[in-house]
Amino acid sequence: MTLRFVGIAPNTGGEGSPTVWVEEGSADLVLQGEGAEALLLQMIGSTQWVPGHAMGVSAHERVIRIPARMVPIVREACDVAERAQRDTVR
Repeated sequence: MTLRFVGIAPNTGGEGSPTVWVEEGSADLVLQGEGAEALLLQMIGSTQWVPGHAMGVSAHERVIRIPARMVPIVREACDVAERAQRDTVR
């Protein structure tokens, strides 16, 4: 797996910073961020839970929180992923 670094959250000081990469073979986004399982678990049983979605988080999955200041970087990562997909289809 080859990851292409796209960006890191601005003004984070560099330790444990939210970061986004694109996996070049699949064009999947790979995100690093603060865990948000506790926030999600607060929603279980509430009217906010997603209809049709199993309750809780599967053991093989993680829930992360990406700060709003990362939106432009995640948007850029989406663009990189779309270009990668187009390039592999050709």
